[in-house]
Amino acid sequence: MFPDFSLNQEAENNPATRSKPETPEQKEAWERYLKTRLSPAERNRLESVLLGRIKQHKTELEGMLATMSGHWTYEDHFYRYYHGSIKVYHAQNTTEQAVKLLRELLPERELNYSFSEIISDGTGREFKVEHNENWDRNTRPILEAFAHAKFMVEMAVRYVDLPEPPQPMPSGYAALLYLYNLR
Repeated sequence: MFPDFSLNQEAENNPATRSKPETPEQKEAWERYLKTRLSPAERNRLESVLLGRIKQHKTELEGMLATMSGHWTYEDHFYRYYHGSIKVYHAQNTTEQAVKLLRELLPERELNYSFSEIISDGTGREFKVEHNENWDRNTRPILEAFAHAKFMVEMAVRYVDLPEPPQPMPSGYAALLYLYNLR
C-alpha cells in the first residue's frame, strides 16, 4: 500500500522504482494517507494544541472514562453481549458521546480512518429480531467500537498532565496521535 523503504537514495528518488498502489483499495488508502500528511512544523503545532485541549477538557475526559469504566456501561454491556440481550445495543450511546468528546479535542483534523470505520460499523445500529440469527456479526461491532473509543479516552486521561510531547513516546500516547493523524 505504501512505498517500500529503501536505504538506496538513488532508487528511492526515482519514481520508476517506487512501488505504486495497484488495486482500487490501495489507491484509495494512498489518497487518504496523502490527505493527512503534514509538515513537521504543523504536526508539532497541532500536537501542542491537542495537549492543551486535553488539559482544558480534563474534567470531561475523566468523567467520560469513569462512565465508560463503570458497572452499567463497561461490565453490563459486555455481560449483555454474552447473555444475548438487546441491551448490548445501549453501548452505542456511550460510544457516540465519547467520540463526540474526542472530536472536540482537535476538530481541525479528521479522525483516523480505521478508527472511524470501527465506530461507523459499531454505531447507528437498531435491533431487529433477525439479528438473533447471527448475534455475533450484529453485536460484536458495537462492543469493538465501544472498546476503541474507551481506549482513546483512557489514553487522553493517562497523558493529560504531560508538560510537553514525550520522547521516547509511549505507545498509548502515539496511538492517541494516530487518532488525529498526527503520526
